[in-house]
Amino acid sequence: MTRLTRKTVAELTPEQREVFDEIVANRPVRPQNGHIGGPFDMWMRTPEMGRLLVNLAGYFRFKSSVDRRYIEITILVTGAFWKAQFEWFAHEPMARKAGVPDDIIQAIQAGEVPDFSDEGDRLSWCIANELHQSHELSEETYAAAVSKFGETGVTELIALSGFYTMVSMTLNGFDVALPEGAALPFDK
Repeated sequence: MTRLTRKTVAELTPEQREVFDEIVANRPVRPQNGHIGGPFDMWMRTPEMGRLLVNLAGYFRFKSSVDRRYIEITILVTGAFWKAQFEWFAHEPMARKAGVPDDIIQAIQAGEVPDFSDEGDRLSWCIANELHQSHELSEETYAAAVSKFGETGVTELIALSGFYTMVSMTLNGFDVALPEGAALPFDK
C-alpha cells in the first residue's frame, strides 16, 4: 500500500473486522498483519460499501451467465485502458487459466486490436473497448453481442466494464503496489 495507512487487525473497527473476516474467508490469499491486498484494504474501510462491492465481485466471478474467458477479456481491456498495474498483474494469469490465448493478452496489453478467431473473444473485447474509447456501443456491436450473449450477458459485460473501471480507479488512486519483485505491466 503506497497511500493507504496500514492497519493491523487489532486497529480495525468491529464493522471493519467483520468485513475483513468475510473477505478473508472467501479469498485464496492470506492476509499479512491486517493487509489483504488488491482493492480489499480500501473497501473494508467503509464496511457497508465494502460488503456490497465484494458481493458484486463474487457475482461476476462465480454467477455470471457469461463464460469466464469473456469476463477476463473484459477485465483485461478495462485494466489496460486505465493502466491499472495491480489489476493487470492479478488478472493476466486468470485470463490464461480461463483459456484466453497469449496473443490476445499481449495485444490488449500493448493497446493493439487482437486477431480474433473466437467470436465471443472479439465481442467481449469490442464491448469493453468501445465503452472505454467512445463511451457507447455501436449498433453493430450491440446486435452481435445480444445474439451471442443474450441481453442478460450484454448487461453483465457492460456492468463488468464499469465495475472494473471502479476497481482500477481504486487501485490507481491509492497507488497499490505490486508484490516485491513483480514487473510493472505498463510504463509509468
